[in-house]
Amino acid sequence: MSERMSPSLTPRDTGNLPALSAQPLIRLDAYVAEDGSTVVNGHLLAMGGTRPPNEAILDAVAMFARTLGTPVAATVIDRSVRQVARLRVFPDGSSRTIAEEEDLPPGRERTTAEEKAFPPLARVERIIQHAQREELHAAFVLAGALREHLTLRRGAEDELSLEARAIEAYIAYRRGDYTASTGLALTVARIRCGGDLHRALPEVARATAAWQRLRDEAQVATRGQELLHMWQRLSAEGLLREPSHHAMAQAVRSRIERGSPYAAVPPPAPPAALPSAPRPAAPEDTPLAPARRGIRRFTRRAGRRDG
Repeated sequence: MSERMSPSLTPRDTGNLPALSAQPLIRLDAYVAEDGSTVVNGHLLAMGGTRPPNEAILDAVAMFARTLGTPVAATVIDRSVRQVARLRVFPDGSSRTIAEEEDLPPGRERTTAEEKAFPPLARVERIIQHAQREELHAAFVLAGALREHLTLRRGAEDELSLEARAIEAYIAYRRGDYTASTGLALTVARIRCGGDLHRALPEVARATAAWQRLRDEAQVATRGQELLHMWQRLSAEGLLREPSHHAMAQAVRSRIERGSPYAAVPPPAPPAALPSAPRPAAPEDTPLAPARRGIRRFTRRAGRRDG
């Protein structure tokens, strides 16, 4: 099914502009997915033709700079090349990249101001709207952009970052991408298990539901061992009070023991004791290269106009 993309960002859409009363002026954020899908300020750009993502981002940010009459900062997470670029874009259309040490320090005050100007909740609502219209590719890319930027600003274990990751896992499941869904959901469960086990329980159940759809036996084995360890911890704390939770825990164990590509849920039964498994580091996100100055694809001279 062909999915509609959001219209290109324009300064006439006042819902996309930073709050002019927000001090200091907040940077924009942009994201390029591995497939080249491009997001600016939580909106998926309609690329058209073979327009490169870097040009689309520079054009969109330059439009903001001209509308506001002042240079605009932007942080670009580009997953296609696994880099973070930090930009200054000027009203005349020129831009330059800066190194991380030249950027303003993040700090709680700036993070709060940025998210006041572009509330994460509004972005979540937009993601949900795409999902409700079955525009699952758009929803997945937007969820990835939100999760990446929140993680960059706040860290993977922050509450907002975890919620964004859980949403991304859910949409990946809806799309039938069970490998991505399992990995994302397991990261949330892993972090929760390091804190509040009561909150970990539903996350472990969601990760198990995605894992049960996996077909790759290497993934089944490695992910399954971690799930078994999580279910054991929850059981040892007396948190498996629902028959469905006992059934899921036993289903994981049974599937691994059988080496079967599909797991049938057996009758409810408490899981037997399991040996402790090594706890992988969280999260599993592929690291991004640190920012550096002079990245050519995001640098252009004055006079270049968006069109």
